[in-house]
Amino acid sequence: MGLFGKSFEEKVNEAVAQVAAKGLGARNLSAKIAGKVVTLTGECPGLEAKTKIMEAFNALVETENTINLIKVPAPAAAPAAAPVKVEASPAPAAGKVYEVVAGDTLSGIAKKFYGKASLYMKIFEANRDILDNPDKIKVGQKLRIPD
Repeated sequence: MGLFGKSFEEKVNEAVAQVAAKGLGARNLSAKIAGKVVTLTGECPGLEAKTKIMEAFNALVETENTINLIKVPAPAAAPAAAPVKVEASPAPAAGKVYEVVAGDTLSGIAKKFYGKASLYMKIFEANRDILDNPDKIKVGQKLRIPD
């Protein structure tokens, strides 16, 4: 004990002992001191426990900075998923399907669905698999209209 009470190192060591005894799941809890900066190390069962350990320590001793290097086990790997069957034809993109009628243009369709004729390229890009040119659409074509 120093002339004016406990030293910083003694306060830190007491705080570590008290936190370890609180039953928060801390294992091998220890502190490294560099000036008024404390680095906590050890292990705990999860992030919630890690947070509670840090809060409990900070309530017991005042530091310039407390660095929390307490390890949490990595989550268990998820079991391998069953293989996914891929179909030959692509599923339509999210959105609506519109059937082209006589007199339609992509800009006219864009104006109808989006309120702006200038968004015709959005429809063209969503239908690249059936369209080669945005100026050449055919009556009866079913176009995907993305949201």
